[in-house]
Amino acid sequence: MQIHVVGAGSIGLLISAKLAAAGARVTIWTRTMEQAELIAKQGLLLHRLDGKEQAVRLRSDWIEHANANPTIEHASKWIIITVKQTHLDDALLSRIAALAGPAREGQAFTAVLALQNGIGHMRKIGDAMTGMPLYAAVTSDGARRLDMRTVSHTGAGELWFGSMDEKGSNGDKRSGNEQKMLLKTLQSAGFAAFLSNDSEEMMDRIYNKLLVNAVINPLTSIFDVNNGDLPNHPRREALMRALYAESEMILVKAGMTPPREGWQSVLDVCGRTSGNISSMLSDVRAGRSTEIEAINGGIADLAERHGINAPLNLAVMALIEAMQARTNPKGVSLDGRDME
Repeated sequence: MQIHVVGAGSIGLLISAKLAAAGARVTIWTRTMEQAELIAKQGLLLHRLDGKEQAVRLRSDWIEHANANPTIEHASKWIIITVKQTHLDDALLSRIAALAGPAREGQAFTAVLALQNGIGHMRKIGDAMTGMPLYAAVTSDGARRLDMRTVSHTGAGELWFGSMDEKGSNGDKRSGNEQKMLLKTLQSAGFAAFLSNDSEEMMDRIYNKLLVNAVINPLTSIFDVNNGDLPNHPRREALMRALYAESEMILVKAGMTPPREGWQSVLDVCGRTSGNISSMLSDVRAGRSTEIEAINGGIADLAERHGINAPLNLAVMALIEAMQARTNPKGVSLDGRDME
């Protein structure tokens, strides 16, 4: 089995490093030639949860090379997309589709696993990957990219994946075997990985991850605080609770099973990743575009679809967009190296 990880931001580096360290055949695809060459020469450096550093060797390549002379491969292939949803433009999707090569025409099993925040990306990826099994994934593992080849595993969590197609991949015997093989590989690499065979359950997990992100990401960015500091002030906590209540109400209306301890889950993530800077705050500080449209914008879109008001989600969207315009008035990414 071959694993292609598209994206060399924090989660892409973490998954690549841990899988390769466990002996999996991994290729990481980067945004720039510079990063690909650096990883090829020096490998990845993983700061593990136990405090130790681990050097990991693996293949790396520039994503622009994905279209170059694909060869027929008979090994099964998983393409894990870890880039941010905002980076999933037509050009990148065409290169990801090219990674499948002749395998898409029956030469070997090939599937795509999407690890994006927010909602809406699955349809976009599915349209570009016609005929291939498509799986959604969510993870609560914490990671921080320290430089182009170094990643710190900042918090243990769970990784869930499963097919979103009720008629498709889960019922096929070969697909079922490949899913189990990937699950075993992830678990061997040290991830608390789980396979969901229920598309509704998987959608619930996506909604729950979205709910947590919709509270923590924009508010840490607006208040410019680490995750752990966010609830440590009564006014910040009051705003967290209000944004949580609005977002939960909208997501339940959209089909999410009402979470039993949803608010506590938000606090648990803040505690478990207390020293982390959220990806949105990191983007705001660096003047990069954020995932605000995919996260709170996704919730606002659901609200509009169901005839519900979403004033707080719209408000934090407006604030983050104003902050983006202030730090990067031309809307151009200032750090093209971080394809996350």
